[in-house]
Amino acid sequence: MLIDLHTHTHPGSWDSFLKADEMVERCKAAGLDGMVLSEHDWAWDLEEAKRIAQRHEFLVIPAMELNTEDGHFLVYGMHKYVYGMHRSHELAEHVREAGGIMVAAHPYRRQHPWNWESDKEWADALERAERNGGFRFPVALEVGNGRGKPNENSFSNRLQELMGFPGTAGSDSHAVADIGKAATYFERDIRGEQDLIEELRAGRCWPLDRTGGTVSSNPDFYSVPDNLHDRWAELAERRREYIETHPLHRRD
Repeated sequence: MLIDLHTHTHPGSWDSFLKADEMVERCKAAGLDGMVLSEHDWAWDLEEAKRIAQRHEFLVIPAMELNTEDGHFLVYGMHKYVYGMHRSHELAEHVREAGGIMVAAHPYRRQHPWNWESDKEWADALERAERNGGFRFPVALEVGNGRGKPNENSFSNRLQELMGFPGTAGSDSHAVADIGKAATYFERDIRGEQDLIEELRAGRCWPLDRTGGTVSSNPDFYSVPDNLHDRWAELAERRREYIETHPLHRRD
């Protein structure tokens, strides 16, 4: 299944030009199998989201994108904003209590090197990003953001590989031109929120640049690899090794 894990609609997200019904129809037309409504610091009414899904006969999962002092996080499985969630550790606690998960959205923001041509600045920026306390909490990093440039998403990809996280992709759609550029592949059927949470938590996902190069410079993300299970196993082992050597990243 191909699911866009990161979209924005109006009025839930003030900076989006699209209503939810139009977003859904355009995602269907783009060949996707489902989408996530992830508004800025705002939660959808679950019944309204369900009505939208039924109206269009399409998988629609409500979520949120939360702005914190450590960056933006896509939150799946929590459906209310609580004061204090601008602090990533408090957000993580609320999400854990709700049985949800977090994914770091466009992690290149506030992190990437100023001089993209400098190897030293790349190394320094990656080292700083590793020290970002917010990265203790997500189950994956968004390495294919549809509104990001290839070099920006490359930074997210390098960080993801370094820390052993699974990678996701989403269009971050705010306008028609954004829709369909990036999505996440799931081998198993996703029938609703709990399936999505289970697969992301297990790392059984793969980011796809559906433009073939305008989102990511990594050709591994232009199609689903034949050795997908081996790639998942490699990432899981790398994550275990990273956590063993970085105790602060251990999750109870």
